[in-house]
Order: sequence, then C-alpha cells, then structure tokens
Amino acid sequence: MTALQPQDAGDTTSLASQQSRVLIVDDAPENIRILAETLKHEYIIMFARNGDAALRLAMESTPSPDIILLDVIMPGMDGYEVCRRLKENKHTRDIPVIFVTGQSEEVDEARGLDLGAVDYVGKPFKASLVKTRVANQLELKRHRDRLDALVRERTQELALTREVTIEAMATLAEWRDPETGAHIKRTQRYVHALAAYMAANPKYAPELDPNTVELLYLSAPLHDVGKVSIPDSILLKPDRLTDEEFTEMKRHTVRGRDALAAAERKLGGNSFLRLAREIAYGHHERWDGKGYPQGIAGEAIPLPARLMSIADVYDALTSRRVYKPALPHEEVANMIRQGRGGQFDPDVVDAFFQLQDEFLEIAQRFQDKEHAAS
Repeated sequence: MTALQPQDAGDTTSLASQQSRVLIVDDAPENIRILAETLKHEYIIMFARNGDAALRLAMESTPSPDIILLDVIMPGMDGYEVCRRLKENKHTRDIPVIFVTGQSEEVDEARGLDLGAVDYVGKPFKASLVKTRVANQLELKRHRDRLDALVRERTQELALTREVTIEAMATLAEWRDPETGAHIKRTQRYVHALAAYMAANPKYAPELDPNTVELLYLSAPLHDVGKVSIPDSILLKPDRLTDEEFTEMKRHTVRGRDALAAAERKLGGNSFLRLAREIAYGHHERWDGKGYPQGIAGEAIPLPARLMSIADVYDALTSRRVYKPALPHEEVANMIRQGRGGQFDPDVVDAFFQLQDEFLEIAQRFQDKEHAAS
C-alpha cells in the first residue's frame, strides 16, 4: 500500500484523519505523478500500478479510499473489469469511480457508466478540471453517506419503537390474564426457534426467509392481544368455563385479528402486522380441523399460526397456573407427540423434537418469577 500525506504544516496525523483518500490507478508512473501533484495538497493519495493491486488496496485498506481515479486501458486486468469487481463487492461498491482515458484511446463510455463509474477525465490532464470533478464526486458521496446514516438511524428508531409498542400491547393483554410472567418471552423464542429450524427445509425456505423469521419473533407476543376484550369474570375465572363462557373466550381470536387488521389497513399492508394477524386469528386452529374460530385444517392454517400453536400449548402445560401445577417436559412432549397429525402440524412436531434442549433452556432462562423463587 502506498499513500502520500497532504503536505501542509501542523499536525499531519490529525489532518490526515480528516482528509478524503484518493486512489489513483494507472500503469504509467508519469500519469500517477501528475495526478498526485494535482491533488496531494487537498487529499491523501494512494496509488496502484495495476488492477490486482488496486483491488487489494480498495478492499483491504483501513480506511478505504473515498474515490478512485481508474485508468481504462491497462495491461492484464483493464479498468472495466476492475470497476465491475469493485461494484460487486459490498465493501467497495459505494466508492465513486472516475475513469481516466487518453484522447487517442478508444473507450466505451456507456459501458463504463453502466458498470457504475460516475465520470470520465481525459489525458492530458487539466488540473482545475480534475480537482473540480474529484471535489464534486466527493461532495456527492458525503451527501449520500449522510443520508444513509440518517436512514439507518431512523430505521433503528422505528424498529425500537415497534418492539416497545409490541411489548407494551402484549404486556397489557397478559396483565388481564392469569398467564402472567415471562409467557411472552418464552413463546416468542419458541416460535423463533421453530421457524429458524424449519427454514432449512426446502419446503418451507421460501416462506421462512431470514426477514420473516425475525418478524415472526417480533409478532408472536401479540397472539393473545384479543384477550383485552374478554370480561374479567371469564378471563380470571379459576374454575372450568361453562359452554357459554368458553364461547365468549374463543372470541379473543377474532377480536385480536380485527384489531390488527384495522392497524394493517391504516399502514397500507404491513407484513409484520399480517403475520401478527395470522397468529392471533389462527393459533387455536387444529391440523385435523377441529379447532377454532374457523375450523380449518392442514396447510389451510397459516404457517405462523401452526408454529404458535405448539409454542403456546407447550408453554401453557409446562407453566404453573392458579388452577393447575406445571407439568414436566417429558409429559408435555409425549402429549405433543400424541397430537402429531391431530392437533398439531406433523412437520412442526418433528421440529419441536429436534429442538427439545433449546426449549428446555428457554423455559429455564425465562421462568416466571414466582416459580423461580420457589
């Protein structure tokens, strides 16, 4: 690696940290010298004599060059190929490339621009023109970088707001339900574990891409949001519900779906809310069609709801409630095995049995406080 520092008086190290870095790539030393002399008072100059060296400098230097002046006609790897490789690499694709050409050289400017170059400068060099074009492209890059930083910051803020809102909504639902404690944290991690495991299956990979797996993790806590509409006399009843009370309790799936669907419409079709809606509405459906609220069967039940079905049942059975003790994992696992193809999707059951150790670890790590203290 070769770099020339700006030749100004004062603290060179501090100054260099503030200067943009220009990589000059040319097989002719004289061209490198002319460009370096033109730019060295304003920028840190790096140079390479061939395409391979240029790629190494661009990809391995810390910090990377801020702009590249790239000769088109070079022996071996020409400038077009260097530019193509730069734009294919995620670490270098945003570095602006200005092609350098001789007046007598036949070049295809459209090809260069299609490859991602931002400009051309011709030989012999006009110092003022070179300075202006480099300065303009660096200013554009700084502007793009600032916008990218603002977008990343805003995206992080929105993601945090979404997560906090989800947790608040889910917690309100849980506070009205005897199933309090760490139920939210456990079930969302069970769903995430199942989804991540099943994503490796070619049958489910298209539906469970990494973004969807993450959204499932975020949306799972809203599975019982509809319970806020259920009267306390039913929701908090420690005894067995009557048929009429159970009919009312089952309506939490419809009301949860309706609330999430209304929010989804206002946001113009949000994929996160779609998943939350499918979970809230369908997590009490059964593979054999004997569930509620629709009584649909098999793959007609959305996959997110089928994942939540096992996560919710496993957590309910392995957690202590005022009306029942916690059942041991082995007993619950046997009940889930017996429900394979009946209550539960066989593929999700098979995934559960591959993930038993992870389920146990999640259950232990996020115990209800009263259970952990006992």
